[in-house]
Amino acid sequence: MGLQIGIVGLPNVGKSTLFNALTKSKGAQMANYPFCTIEPNVRVVEVPDTRLDELAKVVHPEKVIPAIIEFVDIAGLVKGAASGEGLGNKFLANIRQCDAILQVVRAFENKDIQHVSEVVDPKSDIEVINTELILADLDTVQKKLGELEKKARANDKEAVLKRDAVKKVEEGLSQEKMAIDLELSKEEKELIKDLHLLTNKPVLYACNVAEDQIATVDIETLRAKLGVGPTTKIIPVSAKVEQELNELSAEEAQAFLEDLGLKESTLNAMIREAYDLLGLQTYFTAGVKEVRAWTIHKGWKGPQAAGVIHTDFEKGFIRAEICSWKDFVELGGESKCRDAGKLRSEGKEYVMKDGDVVHFLFNN
Repeated sequence: MGLQIGIVGLPNVGKSTLFNALTKSKGAQMANYPFCTIEPNVRVVEVPDTRLDELAKVVHPEKVIPAIIEFVDIAGLVKGAASGEGLGNKFLANIRQCDAILQVVRAFENKDIQHVSEVVDPKSDIEVINTELILADLDTVQKKLGELEKKARANDKEAVLKRDAVKKVEEGLSQEKMAIDLELSKEEKELIKDLHLLTNKPVLYACNVAEDQIATVDIETLRAKLGVGPTTKIIPVSAKVEQELNELSAEEAQAFLEDLGLKESTLNAMIREAYDLLGLQTYFTAGVKEVRAWTIHKGWKGPQAAGVIHTDFEKGFIRAEICSWKDFVELGGESKCRDAGKLRSEGKEYVMKDGDVVHFLFNN
């Protein structure tokens, strides 16, 4: 679906190391100095999903195709970016193109890797980044207000509504609030949509901890350290561990994880959280040619979901034959789900559920 999550953070917090581990690549240059990442690196990442393997065991397909999302490694930000410091303008422009933000903050000590502020303080790091995003958005809304005021004075009713919505956002930003946290009506959210505000993007925090902390870190302690609220999404991760895992065979990696007291790579949890952050979910098609995970937005109905496979499926949608992935696996396939009364026939108003196994019927 072409949705992107931008990985951001201050210089030397482990952002590019994390990106390389995340994408199983060496695409992002790593160096112990600010701005070693200048052009954003973009990589497609598979969404880990054990349900695919379970479905494949039933139908023995020729290939298995997972869901994907894109991650973008963006140049490190410094204080003053909104005024053009460092690579500020380029940094902010790259974030603006992303659909969500993965903010990497540093909670590990390492005297060989200098922190841009010389003090490891993840709460301060978040404040610096959020302040720069707020300042950039203030500049955007104030310029827009100037245009809207002229139109409003000419009795342009749409401009008046938009001006009032933008004014509300300006007031919130001036109080150091993120646009996404403001109480806006559905109409107001729609009116400010074309501003592509940086502070209106959902955020997931990846807290880069030391190798010996990753298995025992307490989320609530981490939340207090970061100074974020109870609903904020946080994933503890050790970029160093993930980098080391990347260099091992599957068997060696599993043994290494067990030695650390981990069941799986913490990046898997981070990828799944990022997928959820974008408001996405998965449905499956399962046949001998392929078992495939398809990405759709939560709340989509049958025809919209069918359109992800091919636009003709949406245009000519008749109905969808659906069972849950659990029933498909436990009973042994579509025909056995039908015999057991677990295969449902759903029409155009059916809201897709995460994990549906689907066979679409349509007119050519």
